[in-house]
Amino acid sequence: MWQVIGQTQATRLLDRSVKTGQLSHAYLFVGPPHVGKMTLALNLAQAVNCHDGQDAPCGECAACTRIARGKHADVQVVAPTSDGKRDTGIDQIRQLQESASLPPYEGKCKVFIFDRADTLSNEAANCLLKTLEEPSPRVLMVLLSAREKDLLPTIVSRCQRVELRPVPLCTVQEALAGRHTLAAGRSDLIARLAGGCLGWAFSAVDQGELIDTRNERLAELLDVLQARPGERLNYADALAAGFSKRRSDVEERLALWVEWWHDLLRIKAGHDELISNIDFQDTLWKQANHFNMRQVIDSIHHLQEAGQQLERNANPRLALEVLMLSMP
Repeated sequence: MWQVIGQTQATRLLDRSVKTGQLSHAYLFVGPPHVGKMTLALNLAQAVNCHDGQDAPCGECAACTRIARGKHADVQVVAPTSDGKRDTGIDQIRQLQESASLPPYEGKCKVFIFDRADTLSNEAANCLLKTLEEPSPRVLMVLLSAREKDLLPTIVSRCQRVELRPVPLCTVQEALAGRHTLAAGRSDLIARLAGGCLGWAFSAVDQGELIDTRNERLAELLDVLQARPGERLNYADALAAGFSKRRSDVEERLALWVEWWHDLLRIKAGHDELISNIDFQDTLWKQANHFNMRQVIDSIHHLQEAGQQLERNANPRLALEVLMLSMP
């Protein structure tokens, strides 16, 4: 049973490939963070090692349960060792190549899952390319990425691409209702904030600090909008200092702010029923009445431009200072 929710096209493709024995030697699962890429990769690892030949992955046999617990000797997750840095290194790839040259130990097929494959160093990526060009029998490579454009084109070309897209709001709401008992208001809030990514929604239920962190970051945005230029520059410097230590923290912050301005845009366009930050409706309405449409649209563009500059490895302090001073 494929456990990823709302990705029917992807699961049908993989299910058909498993049952017909026409699997590719390498797959690239692309989609936003928390959309279900790792769940689908583990499901695929279960399917190719499942003891039930008719209904793989069954989720109940020894192979499926061991893979679900992360205990299967032939299923390995390769991931960066620290958040936000390109530090999946060549030593990890060389160890993988040595392991891939050996036959499966307890299963039918060895599966290597590369979480955030876009964090591979250039040296590691070129080393992996050799493995993809000369695949070993009974070895399956699965690369996961939310930043496909950061992967080497030669790596992308040697994988079968499978795209996972955000699922509709109603699907997130139904999934939450099926797994958790939550107050209606909180369930609706989490479903909207998830942006179609079920993994984030489930994590937000289990980890209340995710909502707390989001509230803190929104409070910072509101403070910035009321701050003087000097205070904004100080805040930009603080963000830039943290960028080198935890890049993803700044990226997530900017994405949250973009969504805030999108909510303002929805209100001004007469579609307030579509806003995500429903627990901040009073503040959103006040700002929607205060800012004109041009300011809202420009703010979204400035935030997106800052994010693109950071992706291109521009000077983070300069990019963030320009952003802070451009906000209305």
